[in-house]
Amino acid sequence: MPTLSIVATPIGNLEDITLRAIRVLKEADLVLCEDTRTTGNLLKKYDIKTPTMSYHSHSKLAKVEKVFELFEEGKNIALVSDAGTPAISDPGVLLVAQVREHFGGKVSIVTIPGPSAVIAALSASGLPASDFLFLGFLPHKKGRETLFKELAGSKRTVVFYESPHRILKALESLNKFAPDKRVILGRELTKIHEEFLAGTAGELLEVFAKDPGKVRGEFVVMVAPA
Repeated sequence: MPTLSIVATPIGNLEDITLRAIRVLKEADLVLCEDTRTTGNLLKKYDIKTPTMSYHSHSKLAKVEKVFELFEEGKNIALVSDAGTPAISDPGVLLVAQVREHFGGKVSIVTIPGPSAVIAALSASGLPASDFLFLGFLPHKKGRETLFKELAGSKRTVVFYESPHRILKALESLNKFAPDKRVILGRELTKIHEEFLAGTAGELLEVFAKDPGKVRGEFVVMVAPA
């Protein structure tokens, strides 16, 4: 039976990959990835010669049809994202859903677990994590303010991703709707400049105002429960 392997890859430090992931990537007939250059660096480090093909949010139907053809030929395909676990706030979820719908049980879908930014950040935050709400990337406009209002009253730890271009706006919204809540930011996780910043949204805005250089890298934003 052909197999679609969902392979988690490092979120920064290339050493954060499992032995199983390396083996599966080597044994696959094709690696589907968001950016072939990014994944190429990882494959090169571990001397993995498997061919790659791009698959991302803008991939057209022809790309999906090609994947289906390979499965019909009995090929094994590994799906990776640029960083972390595919299909978690990632366009890979569309492919997984399409494969399940089209092939049913004729294609085996297996997970090769590993790095995930949300889990990595929570583990070092000290916030309650037995029950948390993960929002992925927040919408840029529609529904954004409503989410922050709901977040303010949440009795669970709330986690979401934010880009360096929008982190200040996110903190301004938190300062408006949840000014007293403790917020922890994880940035550049597993990289040389990994850092955790903690305080109220207002305090964190002051930190960035004094040191604009910290507004870099992808952020994991964690908000303490009410």
